[in-house]
Amino acid sequence: MKVLKFGGTSVANPENIHKVKSIVAQADNDQIAVVVSAFGGITDLLLNTSRLASTQDLSNKEGLKEIEDRHLSAVKSLIPVQSQSAVLSHVKSELNTLETLLEGSYLIGEITPKLSDKIVSFGELLSSYIISEFFKAEGLDASFKDSRELIKTDSNFGKANVDFQLTNANCQAYFSSNAKRITVLPGFVASSKSGDSTTLGRGGSDYTAAILAAAMDVELLEIWTDVSGMYTANPKLVKQAKCVANISYEEAMELSHFGAKVLYPPTIQPVLGKEIPIAIKNTFEPDSPGTLIAKNSNGNGKTVRGISHVGNISLLSLEGPGMVGIPGISKRFFETLSLKNISIVLITQASSEHSICVGISDDDVDLAAEAVNETFEYEIASKKIKPVMVEKDLTIVALVGDNMKSHQGLSGKMFSTLGKNNVNIRAIAQGASERNISAVIKKDDVKKALNSLHEAFFEENIKQLNLFVMGVGNVGAKFLDQIRRQKKYLKEELKLNIRVIGISNSRTMAFDENGIALKDWESDLANGESANREAFFQKVKSLNYRNSVFVDNTASAEVSNTYPDYLKNSISVVTCNKIACSSDFDYYKNLKHLAKQYNAPFLFETNVGAGLPIIDTLKHLIASGDKVKKIQAVLSGSLNFVFNTFNDSVTFHDVVKEAQEQGYTEPDPTIDLSGVDVMRKILILARESGHQLNIEDIANESFLPKESLETNSNEAFFASLKKYEADFQQLYNEAAASDCKLKYLAQFENGKAKVGLQKIPKGHDFYNLEGSDNIVLFFTERYPNQPLIIKGAGAGADVTASGIFADIIRIGNF
Repeated sequence: MKVLKFGGTSVANPENIHKVKSIVAQADNDQIAVVVSAFGGITDLLLNTSRLASTQDLSNKEGLKEIEDRHLSAVKSLIPVQSQSAVLSHVKSELNTLETLLEGSYLIGEITPKLSDKIVSFGELLSSYIISEFFKAEGLDASFKDSRELIKTDSNFGKANVDFQLTNANCQAYFSSNAKRITVLPGFVASSKSGDSTTLGRGGSDYTAAILAAAMDVELLEIWTDVSGMYTANPKLVKQAKCVANISYEEAMELSHFGAKVLYPPTIQPVLGKEIPIAIKNTFEPDSPGTLIAKNSNGNGKTVRGISHVGNISLLSLEGPGMVGIPGISKRFFETLSLKNISIVLITQASSEHSICVGISDDDVDLAAEAVNETFEYEIASKKIKPVMVEKDLTIVALVGDNMKSHQGLSGKMFSTLGKNNVNIRAIAQGASERNISAVIKKDDVKKALNSLHEAFFEENIKQLNLFVMGVGNVGAKFLDQIRRQKKYLKEELKLNIRVIGISNSRTMAFDENGIALKDWESDLANGESANREAFFQKVKSLNYRNSVFVDNTASAEVSNTYPDYLKNSISVVTCNKIACSSDFDYYKNLKHLAKQYNAPFLFETNVGAGLPIIDTLKHLIASGDKVKKIQAVLSGSLNFVFNTFNDSVTFHDVVKEAQEQGYTEPDPTIDLSGVDVMRKILILARESGHQLNIEDIANESFLPKESLETNSNEAFFASLKKYEADFQQLYNEAAASDCKLKYLAQFENGKAKVGLQKIPKGHDFYNLEGSDNIVLFFTERYPNQPLIIKGAGAGADVTASGIFADIIRIGNF
């Protein structure tokens, strides 16, 4: 004999019920018991309708109408017309009884647990009857049996306790005499010894199937649901979750207790003693292997088998000096909760006996707090114990595995993984069996926590980075293209899975929680919502993804002012925008502080030298104990391009225009030509060397006429360049006459910095600097005479994008 149980989604509609029939028809056992749940959503509808009736809300009639329509529609879809009359008559009779019960609840203005059980049982009773009649109509050798006649319980309505001795005798007597090959039974429902309808608790249809399986000592219990087995984590929250092929009874119980909804926790108990395997199968993918739950099925010695969670948890804490060394405190505490029928999910107690903390359902916490305060009223009044403390909106996450006890470092790995992602742990518990490590966290962090832990324990060290990119102009577009082209390489070689979740320009922004397809990002952005910096941040914050990175490809001061918001939420910041790091020194220091405090890297390598490793090299020098004595540099790729291209046969205006068109300058070219851009860069290098400077401390010997500096538009600026062409030609001619080249230099020495145009003679390190290249000379205690030189392309969208990309990879390797 075999027992098959089908859940609410499996029998949600006629289409699904046809799939159930195909599965049952293909089963090759001589005798089959088919346990079914109520049609999907009906149990909740019954509970809500009865609640409305008990509050004398006439809208309960609407719920009843929906229940009636669902079942009558199913009969008409599943049963041939010539056979419908008798089935419809029976269903309508049952619905009339249900209506009478609801009317009774409405008239008295209340609903008792006994009446609630009677009302809610109609879901399974109707679905199982209709499905059995459908099986008959399809030619299957099937019959219907009311589970209330077999499963006997006490009168603990809502979650009745089974009398197994009587139940087993009833089941064995019935199935030994039943001539039908297939028996369809309602799950969830039972009856007391006095004949009243009782229920086995939400999810009780699984339990019904397990009770029947154990009573008949079957070869296999099959639980058919809408997922292909038990997963390493909830696949709705963790996309990378994998099905676990084999798992032990004990591991399955731990996972189901901690929220793995694919299996109702009490299900395993009846079959455990008889070692009857349980197969978790998918009604919609019947050929999928699913999960087999059996004795010692521990996955070839694997440690962590799954990560689960229980939501809607509150912490209830009792503490005070009057608890230390006083016998009976714990007994009184737990007895108080027990008398109020409050279930405890998690317990933790300080070794000093100074406090007891328990995790309970949010629904019970107010009642629990009131009861505990009443129990310890005297101690609270005498200040020996504090009033009970309550923390709501929490979730328990748990690692589960039979072999965890024999492996060191698992708890450390768990807690460090959560810590790195700024997931605060409110309480910790580990079972005596060492099969479970649990942590209580904020419910808002559950998705981040589950994904972080799954990545750490199941994904072969592949780290996922979630990017939110603001600015998709020249640099931003190149950056996205580089990610697209390197995505496969990064995953295979560097174990990095990079996803772009959000993008924005100055007009629109777009998000895709599963990652934007980078070959179509322009289309997604064009069809996005209106851009808004605050809304962009709030979206990033609400998604609360692990390893989130905000990428700023703009030159906007307003965007740079948002960095603290991201860092405070443990969102890393990568930027080519120099404004933040060259703004007020206190702001710069605060950003560095926030990055450390919230474990969120703040990287800005491209602020100086685009893709050149200038800042990174400087950081390594400082970290190794070296001290910078002097920095000399050509730090503006745009100005180097301008003065390498400018001569007596071209106009200065045309050269600057070309530099702008090729993307060497900022959108506002005065930022480059005024020297402000170079001032920012040498300021950043000075600060990274350990010196406290502000932009006003840097001397700027500008070569531009005052009129050009004071223009307020690009058009006016370029017009002024034409006006002063003779002055620019004079600068060139004077340098050429001395056999020198014009270079815009930055220098930092003895705590002071300056920038300005200089004539560079032959033989100087800067003389042959071509195109838009940058060069930096670091004179340090270790490099006092022959400086450490970094040289290469220092401007352009491609190299700047590659520098941003390199910072992203650095974060991935943290």
